[in-house]
Amino acid sequence: MFLNLHHILPDTSGGIDVPDLVHSAWDDPVPCRTKRCAHCYHRIRRIVFIVLPPRSSTASMTPASQAANSAELASSAESHLHGAIHAPRPGSTATLIHDLRELFKVRVTGMVLITGWAGFYLGSMQSGISSMQRGLLNTLVGIGLVSAGASALNQAIERSTDARMIRTADRPIAAGRISLVQGILAGLGSLALGAWWLLLHTNLLTVALALLTAFTYVAVYTPLKRVTTMATFIGAFPGAMGPLLGWTAARDRIEWPAVALFAILFVWQFPHFMAIAWMYRDDYARAGIRMLPVVQPDGWSTVVEALFYAVLMIPVSLAPWRLGLAGSAYAVLATALGLFYLAYTIRFTRILRAVTPAESRMVARDLLKVSVIYLPLLLTTLMLCAIAAH
Repeated sequence: MFLNLHHILPDTSGGIDVPDLVHSAWDDPVPCRTKRCAHCYHRIRRIVFIVLPPRSSTASMTPASQAANSAELASSAESHLHGAIHAPRPGSTATLIHDLRELFKVRVTGMVLITGWAGFYLGSMQSGISSMQRGLLNTLVGIGLVSAGASALNQAIERSTDARMIRTADRPIAAGRISLVQGILAGLGSLALGAWWLLLHTNLLTVALALLTAFTYVAVYTPLKRVTTMATFIGAFPGAMGPLLGWTAARDRIEWPAVALFAILFVWQFPHFMAIAWMYRDDYARAGIRMLPVVQPDGWSTVVEALFYAVLMIPVSLAPWRLGLAGSAYAVLATALGLFYLAYTIRFTRILRAVTPAESRMVARDLLKVSVIYLPLLLTTLMLCAIAAH
């Protein structure tokens, strides 16, 4: 009994002997001269053992009987191969996971969950109950599913513009790794599941706000990006809904402290988005997306808008203190954080006199990084100081 590889692998090796083919497929440092290492590897994994007659008996066979025996063995091997389980290509599972992460925009959804957690936490504090309860997990699961579904539908709509942008060309629908139908079904399924989960575990107000958020983001903001620069302003509304959803899940009503949390998220987005828009203005122009740096490329409007909202961020961030949601310690720390955010936004004005595109891009990237750090720090400060205040 021995392993007859010639009956398993067809003669596609271009003259390479089977042992050499096996060696090339299994020994990674040795390149496969067939240029099909992954294919060879998986073909070899499915090799079956064939029982052959002893050499002495085959030697005594006539040429006709030897040919018949070879044909029988080949047929047996082929039937085993057709019944074998096909193994996935190397890296296909990792690629699928990566594509799903991109389709559902896991990092954006993670930021939404952080803000939703802050809203639920502070709403629970107002109710005099602990936020560390099952309701928190259920709320975050529902919000996360709705956010992920909206992100998938957004990519389905923007597949053509994504394909024209360097930054987004490798997104799974734009690149063709996930079909349009699959993307739409995934988005609708996640959206419906999230709404059902919120209805089951929270209240009708939270479900209605979540669906309104998804609708505004997908059906209003997304198509408007190719029409007007006002799309950024409109898109800031669904972008600020995270803490409001968390609050209503805990309290079942909209109150002024919840509006203050919404306002913080709303205002924070503009310096953040202006930095992104300036960094990728060439990409946006190529895709026909009417961002402010595309329509007015001199940069003045971009800088003015970023500065206006960075200044406004300081009094808006103090609204929870004015409403009694946190103590004076929060007011001091929020002011310091706001001045830090403003300082980097003032630094962002260097794009007007940058000598090279690389220098301009670096200044915008610094503001982007600071904006991503600022928001979690502000919300964490608010949550910690709310503990001291209540």
